[in-house]
Formats: sequence, C-alpha cells, structure tokens
Amino acid sequence: MNFIVSSSTLRKGLQQIGGVLNASNSLPILDNFLFELSGQDLTISASDIENTMRTKVVVDEGKEDGKVAVPAKLLMDILKNFADQPLSFSIDTGNFGIEISSDYGKYKLVGQNAGDFPKGQELENANEITISGDIIVNAIDKCLFATGNDDLRPVMSGVFFEFSEDKLNFVATDAHKLVKYTRTDGVANKSADFILPKKPLNLLKQNITSEDSISINYNDTTVRFSFNEIELTSRLIDGKYPNYEAVIPVENPNVLTVDRISFLNSLKRVSIFSNKTTHQVRLKVAGSELSISAEDLDFSNEAKERLTCNYVGDDIEIGFNSKFLLEMLNHLTCNEVILEMSEPNKAGILLPVDKENDSEKILMLVMPVMIR
Repeated sequence: MNFIVSSSTLRKGLQQIGGVLNASNSLPILDNFLFELSGQDLTISASDIENTMRTKVVVDEGKEDGKVAVPAKLLMDILKNFADQPLSFSIDTGNFGIEISSDYGKYKLVGQNAGDFPKGQELENANEITISGDIIVNAIDKCLFATGNDDLRPVMSGVFFEFSEDKLNFVATDAHKLVKYTRTDGVANKSADFILPKKPLNLLKQNITSEDSISINYNDTTVRFSFNEIELTSRLIDGKYPNYEAVIPVENPNVLTVDRISFLNSLKRVSIFSNKTTHQVRLKVAGSELSISAEDLDFSNEAKERLTCNYVGDDIEIGFNSKFLLEMLNHLTCNEVILEMSEPNKAGILLPVDKENDSEKILMLVMPVMIR
C-alpha cells in the first residue's frame, strides 16, 4: 500500500475528523485513524464507538490498494511541523510498518491491523431529509448552550430534533432554561424526532458552513450527517424527550421591550454584586422604567441600574438567574428583545423583536428565582 499526498491536504482532512478521538480510550485501536486506499481516494476514519467520522482525501498518486490503522497523535504531531510538501507513504500490510518520506528525511512508525477498527453503525430502515447548512448552524448555535449536564436525565443532555411536514423544531432544555428554534424553510416527508448528544453537535458546529447542503439519514438508534466529503455517524440518546410545550406559558399579559445590548451590559455589571450561589437579579418594571438590581447579603454588596423600556401590563417584580439571562441574550443577534411575563413565580419568555430570517422563530424560556 503506497501513496503520495500533500501534507497540508492530509492535515486538513485529519483536523476535520480528529475531534472524534478521546484523550483516553479503553480500546487501543481507537487511538488510531483508519486509512483505506482505493485508487486515488484515501478514506480516513476516526471513531470513539459512539461516533464515527469519515472524510475523503484525493492523493496525488496511489499504488496497491489497502487499509491500515495509523497512530493518530504521532501522525498529527509530525504533520503540524511540515510546510506544504508531498509526503510519500509506504505501508507494509504484513507487519503494519509505515514509512513516511518527506523533503527532509524519513520517519518510521508502526500501525495496527485495520480489521480491529470498529465497523461503522449500519443504518437500516432509515428516513432521509436534506436541509441547508444554515439551518443546522443556527439551530446548534441557538440551542446547544441550553442543554443539561445531569447524568440522571440523559435525554436533556442533547438537542431534540423534531421534523414534520411543515416545519423543523430544535429544542434544548436543562429544566431551568429552554430554547425552541423553529424553521419553516425546511420540511420532512413525514414526522419524526430524535435526540442528538452534545459531542456530535460540537463536531457538526466545527465542520458545517451555512453554504453546505446536509443529507441526514436516521432511524430509531442512529443518525448520519453527510456533507462536503464528510460523514458523521452517531448513536442517538435513547429515551422520550419531555413534553416541552407543556411548560411554555401561553398567557403572558406583561410585555417588556428593551434594547438587547443595553440590557445585556446592565446585567453584566449588576450581576457582579449578586449572590454567588443563586446569581439572582431582580427586574422591577413600572411604566417605562426597568430597574435591575442585585444584592449579596453575606458581604453587604448591592447594585442597581435603571433602563428606559417600552412596557405593557401591570407593575411587576421578578427574580431570575443572571447567568441564564446573560447566556440567552448573548446567543441572540437582534437589536431589541421582548420579555413576556405573567407572574413572579412563572417562567419568562424571551423573544427577538427582529429576525435574521423570516423563516425562523426563536423562543427562549427562563424559570424565575423566587424573591425572598
């Protein structure tokens, strides 16, 4: 098995899929990339059992098709230190010896049997949908931060993909905050849903661009994303996602409209003085004035600021965790936001006034912190 490939081309391919690799693995074979040569096509795979990522690199010259597992860290480390130049790989498939020749010299390492590398998950009876990269990029950006980290509730640790014939919903919640991102410019042939874990979401975020076209194949246990010569196959989170619609309050007569950046900066300053356990800030709205305050009784710290706003409804005082509000405001890009409220003990709804895309809807929910 022999081939010649550009060092920068190979490095780029390995960087695309290298995020799958874990720092430590129970199976030594998972510390390797799988190289499979067929003609001038070099298919490279990385896996952690739960997720398998493949990319295809075109080599300058290929002889003797074959496959071998190559030590990932060693290969990545040597490639980082090459300027762009052709590298010649000569692999003995009998003892898995690998010799790399460059303009500077030769380097020898030992690979492993490609037969030990985990087989990719098969997708039987799969449904398929093709959507634009713009939808996936925005959905991950808006939802990922709201996923949970509770091992006892694994279904909340991923993003809920909900496909129907008239829209696509992406939902994330950790029981304290919730984000629902909806797109009407992408539809499925039939209704379906699945929960995708954090790791593949981050891998998609690193590799997808808004211009890509994404083919998604999925069944009850597995999903495969295909785009730009890259293929990511992931095991889904098993379980039923909570009925998120039930926690979104419908009647919210108190509606606050405020400049997002002013609100964000004010919260950043005031929250410094909040209690370090609850991170509570108080919002008090009366007329066209929004008062934002925080205090830490243990250290006699307190802060208070006022903002001009538009408000419709009864005067209200409500407490929120400032960390959640700051996260939400940071993940919106609009000029003004709407905060809908009903009572001090019920969730607030954060909505953008203006949207980047007429086909999208963003709803962010934050649970209140009871004011003592």
